[in-house]
Amino acid sequence: MQVSELIVPLLIIFLLAYGLKKRVNTYDCFVKGANQSIDLVVSIFPYLVAIFVAVELMKASGLTALFSIILSPIFSVLQIPPELSELILIRPFSGSGSLAVLENIYTTYGADSYIARCASVIIGCSDSIFYIATIYLSQTKVKKLGYAIPIALVATLVGVVLSCLLCKVM
Repeated sequence: MQVSELIVPLLIIFLLAYGLKKRVNTYDCFVKGANQSIDLVVSIFPYLVAIFVAVELMKASGLTALFSIILSPIFSVLQIPPELSELILIRPFSGSGSLAVLENIYTTYGADSYIARCASVIIGCSDSIFYIATIYLSQTKVKKLGYAIPIALVATLVGVVLSCLLCKVM
């Protein structure tokens, strides 16, 4: 048995012991938390549907392919392989969509190729910005994002450029 297999059972035992020590009814707390999570899922569901529909429409309409063609000269200047443009465009919107693109890159170019290594590092150093903004900010009173999304997109672009440069060096 590996240590990673013990983490969840040990965490549960620790939380139960801590609850007993503090004289907290852990079962009631669990049920209350589960009930609140259902309310959370119901309240964010429309936001999730909107972002998933937008991503699928972009892919199905060929908009991501068109953007890839338009942005390829810019990516060339930044020394980003044009084969990664679809991944770079999908990543801020959808984590699962970008993983599907990553799998396609592995299949097409091989897992050890320069393009696949760049894609792997891009996936590791970036996140689905719009998905996160949709989920987290839908539950807060903050509705003016101001600079949050533009700064996150610039940080993602810097991460993409650095990923490709590091993979080229290594």
